[in-house]
Amino acid sequence: MKKLIFAFLLFSVGCGGGGTETSTVTPVPEVKSWGYQLQNADPKEVASSGFELVVMDYSRDGTSSGEYSPTEIEEVKRAGVIPIAYLSVGEAEDYRFYWNPKWSHNPPEWLGEENPEWRGNYAVKYWYPEWKEIVYSYVDRIAKEGFRGIYLDKVDEFEYWGERGELPEEEAAERMVDFIVDIANYCREKIEGCYVILQNGERLLQFDSEGKLLRVISGWSVEDLFYDGTSPLTEEEISERTSLLDLVKGSGKPVFVVDYVDDGSGYEGENLSRIEDFREKALEKGYIPYVARSDRELDELVVIPGVQP
Repeated sequence: MKKLIFAFLLFSVGCGGGGTETSTVTPVPEVKSWGYQLQNADPKEVASSGFELVVMDYSRDGTSSGEYSPTEIEEVKRAGVIPIAYLSVGEAEDYRFYWNPKWSHNPPEWLGEENPEWRGNYAVKYWYPEWKEIVYSYVDRIAKEGFRGIYLDKVDEFEYWGERGELPEEEAAERMVDFIVDIANYCREKIEGCYVILQNGERLLQFDSEGKLLRVISGWSVEDLFYDGTSPLTEEEISERTSLLDLVKGSGKPVFVVDYVDDGSGYEGENLSRIEDFREKALEKGYIPYVARSDRELDELVVIPGVQP
């Protein structure tokens, strides 16, 4: 069944057919560089960074008290940088404005278990109306600040619920696809020409028989495509993902890649060789690379003179 869907998707991308367009997509302007900082981003530093597009949190520290002002985001845009706001749609975070402390001991039906790798992050049953309303209210805050688009993380949460048997994986994936379409439609009502970029979860394309995703998104981003931290991945592991990402690129949408290959030891020796190898592989595929620190903190914009941005 998956092979049939995948074949149909290949056909629909090539022919421009399949499904009814649900929102007007503004293509991301052609950019050659992008940055990614989720902690304590300074709008002035972002504005002067030289990156053409920067993904950042809507708040300095993730809380409502740290929210940026429209004036600060406008400064970023005036500098010619496209500001995109990070938004997790598959997990709830206990430091966000919507979090109720009571949920720790009396969780709502739609709240799942804590992510053991990221304390304070909880799986959500994203198809529940209550969670959808939270996400829409989040988009409202992002729009109010003046961001040009949204960067949707944890769209791969369909795999988690499929593995747990909450839903068949195909149904979980279809529900995520529909949710992404709804978010895109809502965002474009609030932000004219809103850019919608997804992170990871490219396997969703195998379940999107109507080709809805490639019509509504503005781009796709992935982590750990060529390296897992500082360890290179096999050709088999890489090609399994690039076969799907090439569909995105083939549809005219950009593919962004962030690999956490910089160990902070300086741009020489093995570290430099690894950074150059990652960038060469990404650029060879026509993807837009970003070199991030191997600690995965994303608490700075990594600038490599003459290389990045």
